[in-house]
Amino acid sequence: MYLAVGQGEPTPTAAPSKTPALSTDITAVPSVVQTPSAATLPFTQSDLIRLTANVQRPNGIGWFGDKLFTACTGDGTVYEIDDTTGQTRTYIYGIRNAHSLLVEEAVSGTTLWVPDYDANSLTQVTRNGVRTIAEGLRGPWGIAALDESRFLVTNLLGNTLNVVSRNGDSAVLIDDLAAPAGILIADDTIYIANTGSTRRAIEWYPLNALLDGTFERSDAIAQMLVSGLQNTTGIQMGTDGYLYFAYALGTRGVVGRVDPRMCQSSGGCTNEQVEIVLYTDLAAPLAGLVVTPDLRLYVHEMFSPDIYWVSLVG
Repeated sequence: MYLAVGQGEPTPTAAPSKTPALSTDITAVPSVVQTPSAATLPFTQSDLIRLTANVQRPNGIGWFGDKLFTACTGDGTVYEIDDTTGQTRTYIYGIRNAHSLLVEEAVSGTTLWVPDYDANSLTQVTRNGVRTIAEGLRGPWGIAALDESRFLVTNLLGNTLNVVSRNGDSAVLIDDLAAPAGILIADDTIYIANTGSTRRAIEWYPLNALLDGTFERSDAIAQMLVSGLQNTTGIQMGTDGYLYFAYALGTRGVVGRVDPRMCQSSGGCTNEQVEIVLYTDLAAPLAGLVVTPDLRLYVHEMFSPDIYWVSLVG
């Protein structure tokens, strides 16, 4: 079911979940850089550079200004990490568990918008404190900025996509997802990773039609972008125009990519059309997927302090 903004009711409050969930959101950047040739892919564990930071049980990661920001469940603290040296400093305490972090530069300084999975809330984080913006979400996982006043937040436990304002108003936009995790907005299209469905692994939705209430799903597979993937979690749009995503091959975590425009125009891509970019020895699900504007890829094993990265352009 699809609801125009303003027609849905706020999602009912659920008890905080202690179940480890699955990870980081993401802003597309317009510049285009050269991508690696097919002969260089996929990268493997031996190609990864380990970035050792002073963190405890990190989960989601956000990147901004050569810094990684991560929320750690080990001590409920958000840390700021230099993305090349691993030098770590405490940002602030007060986040219980986050799979995604959206980082913005405001007049007053850096601001983080964090879906707290265990607290079922959306929080605003600055160096001055942690402020709860919206409550009553159901396993909030992914976040994307819709405009200057609103966000889109996926609810893994509620199977919904919510529109949440910076004032705390919340309305359900889509209510029949399949354990949605990562989300991003690019070229007036919403991309959602459904970690609970192999068939609906990654879906796409027309942004404007969803917002004005005119969208109707024509059939069960009309919105399929990629099918046949297990435990798809984080998704990122690279400056090369590819959609990158973390998923599982057996028990191992991998990162693949597709050209989203090609998949849309052809009625969806299958797992056989996915180009594997990174095949790791890390246990799935991978957490904290980040693709920087210069195409460095960061990822880690959920709750592991070792963060790994590789440059996709050599």
